[in-house]
Amino acid sequence: MTTISARSLAALLGPWRDRSPAYAALADRVRLLVLDGRLTAGTRLAAERELAAALGLSRTTVAAAYAALRESGHVVSVRGSGSVVQPPAPGAPVHGEGAGAPGHPQVLDLVNAALPAVQGLQGAVERAVRALPRHLGGTGYEMHGVPELREAVARRYTERGLPTRPDEVLVTVGAQHAIALLARTFLRPGDRALVETPTYPTAVRALTAAGGRPLPVPVGPGGWDGEALREAFTRARPAVAYLVPDFHNPTGATMPAGQRREVLELAERSGTRVVVDETTADLGFAPGVAPWVPFPGDVVHVGSLAKSVWAGLRLGWVRADAATVREALEHRSPTDLGTPVLDQLVGAEVVAALDGFADRRRAQLRAAHDALHEALAERLPTWRVPRVAGGLSTWANLGEPVSSSLVLAARTRGLLLSTGPRFSVDGAFERYLRLPFTLAPERMRRVVEVLAEAWADTARLPRVPAPVEALV
Repeated sequence: MTTISARSLAALLGPWRDRSPAYAALADRVRLLVLDGRLTAGTRLAAERELAAALGLSRTTVAAAYAALRESGHVVSVRGSGSVVQPPAPGAPVHGEGAGAPGHPQVLDLVNAALPAVQGLQGAVERAVRALPRHLGGTGYEMHGVPELREAVARRYTERGLPTRPDEVLVTVGAQHAIALLARTFLRPGDRALVETPTYPTAVRALTAAGGRPLPVPVGPGGWDGEALREAFTRARPAVAYLVPDFHNPTGATMPAGQRREVLELAERSGTRVVVDETTADLGFAPGVAPWVPFPGDVVHVGSLAKSVWAGLRLGWVRADAATVREALEHRSPTDLGTPVLDQLVGAEVVAALDGFADRRRAQLRAAHDALHEALAERLPTWRVPRVAGGLSTWANLGEPVSSSLVLAARTRGLLLSTGPRFSVDGAFERYLRLPFTLAPERMRRVVEVLAEAWADTARLPRVPAPVEALV
C-alpha cells in the first residue's frame, strides 16, 4: 500500500474549488483523480488533519469530504490504514445521480480513444477458426507467437522498407503489455526514462513500475521541442526513450524525418534504447498524407491492432533485433504464459489485409474529425483546437486552467472525458483537453453541444490561479 502525502495530494488536486460547498468540491475532485487513474486503487490518502493544513481548510471539511467519498464507494476505511482508494463500482457516477454515470444508455464515452470493431473483422475471425485445428495438437503456450502472425508482421515491416525476419517479432497481449515488458527488460531501478509530455499515461505507469524515473520532453501540435530533446539525451543519458512519433497521443503531432534522424544520433551517443510506439501509425487520413514508414535505425518498434481494427482483439507485438527479442522473452512474467492462439490466428488474417482495414478506419476518423471541428468553430470559437493529419485525437487549448472543472461539468450531462493533467508527468495541462474523434459524426456534434453547455458552467466558477505551464 502506498501513501500520498498531504502536499502531493494538494498539488494533484490543482484548482479544485467551485460554487459548491468546499467538502463537496473536494470530494468531487478526488473522485475525478480516481476516475482519471491519477489516484490508483490501494493508495492511502493523507490524514485528515494533514490535508486540512495543506489546503487551508478545517479538519471538519476534509472529514466530510472523506465521508462523501466513502459513501460513493471511491474510498474505504481500513483499520490501521485510514482512508484508502478503491475502484468505483461499475456505473458509479462522479457525483449525484446525473446521466454521466458510465453505462447510462445516453452516455458519450470519450475516456478511451478507441472505436468499435472495423467492418470485415467477422470474416477474419471465421477464417481463423477454420485454421485452428492444425494448432490443436500442440500445447497452446505460445510465448514467442504463432508462426503465421510473426510471419505476417515481419512481411509488413519488410514491405514498408524495414527488412524483418519472423524471429525479430515477439507477439504480446496488446501494445501496453509490450511496453511494460520492454520496461522490465531495459530498465533498472533509478534509471532515467525519456518520455514526452503530454503523453500516453499508462505507458508512463509501466516505466515507473519498472523503476524508471520519467524525464519529460515537451511536445505539442507544432512538434517536439528539439532543444529539450538534445538536452535530455546529452545531459541525463536516459536508459530508455519512449516516443509516439506518428499522430502522437494526445496532440496528433508527427515527428519530421530530420528530427527522427537526430533522435537516432542522440540515442546512439548516449547509449539509450529507443522504444517507438506505432499503434496509430496507419491512421493518417488527411489528403496527401504519405503511407506509414517504420521509424528508421536501431530502435524497438511496438505495434498493435487496437486502434486500426479493434481494442477487443488484444494483440500487439515488439519488432527488434533477434537478441533483444530473446532478452524480452526471458522477462515475460511467470503469470504470462503467452498470447491466446485463436486471437493470434485472427491477427494473422487481419495483418495480411491490414491496408484494407485501415482504409475503412481512416474514412471513419476523417468524417468524425471534420464534424468535430465544424461544430467547435460554431459553438466554441475561442478554443484553439488544431486540425490533425491522422490519429484519434486532438489537443484543445481552452485558454483557461479549467480542464478538470470542465470534465466534471460535462460528466453530469453524460459526456465522459479525461482531463488534461492525466496526460502529464507532473500534473500540468489544466488548460488543455484531449478530444478524441472516435464517435460517429452526429454524435461528435452532440459532444460539442454538451461541451458548450459545460463551458458556460465553468465560466461562472471562481478562477483560481494555476501553476505556470509550458505553452505547447
